Amino acid sequence: MASGKEIRTKIKSVQNTRKITKAMEMVAASKMRKAQDRMRSARPYADKIRQLAANLSQANVTDYQHPFLARKGQVKRVGLILVTTDKGLCGGLNTNIQRVAINAMKEWEAAGATEVRACCIGNKGFGFMQRVGAKVISHVVHLGDTPHLEKLIGPVKIMLDAFQNDEIDAVYIAYTRFINTMKQEPVLEQLLPLTGDRLGTPEGSWDYLYEPDPQVVIDEMLVRYVEALVYQAVAENMASEQSARMVAMKAASDNAKNVIGELQLVYNKTRQAAITKELSEIVGGAAAV
Repeated sequence: MASGKEIRTKIKSVQNTRKITKAMEMVAASKMRKAQDRMRSARPYADKIRQLAANLSQANVTDYQHPFLARKGQVKRVGLILVTTDKGLCGGLNTNIQRVAINAMKEWEAAGATEVRACCIGNKGFGFMQRVGAKVISHVVHLGDTPHLEKLIGPVKIMLDAFQNDEIDAVYIAYTRFINTMKQEPVLEQLLPLTGDRLGTPEGSWDYLYEPDPQVVIDEMLVRYVEALVYQAVAENMASEQSARMVAMKAASDNAKNVIGELQLVYNKTRQAAITKELSEIVGGAAAV
């Protein structure tokens, strides 16, 4: 059995750890509210432009066809935009989205894909893709607590240019969607080519009147479409990160409290045993005299 001094050292160590996890829980709770507000305020714009872009994919525009709307044949080369966090200590958040990404890569290879290119947003995803030997063509890390579009669109544009130049046949984005504080859902969505059925538009034909002309309107809107989806994915992932970190740190603090209680019980038993032993020795010595 460990000595009383060793047990006291363990108790002090766990108490210090609990202070850290409790502080991290409070910080994550504060950041979570800001991240959720940012994510919810961006959702209506992202949903509306997604709907417009999906309707546009079914519109009859005979004089101009944007490369993002061009449906290609068999998908041989795939681009994957993986959104993860820069830091850990957020439970299984990164593990879940990484598992979705690696399973999708295996399915694409089984379906005949010969190449998968990755764009990593977040340090954890970047390190994961390097470990599995994926071809990473761009990445961005150290985003902080607030997503900035100017930091995101540069690495993503490399993937979009590759799609326009027929170097890849499809682009997917993988991120963690925020459901509520206790639940976050890993999501894999097709970003390009833009198809209405993939985005859930109702059946039927769509057509629009364009001003000044279809090319200007379509080019501008599809750029906004990509920017909105990437920004929304990062905002959703950041809200999920803070929620998962708060829950994980709360669980760690509760576990530390239980460990401290168990160690204090062991310490009391050890102390009582030591006192009993000393009393027995004293009584035995007195009897011998």
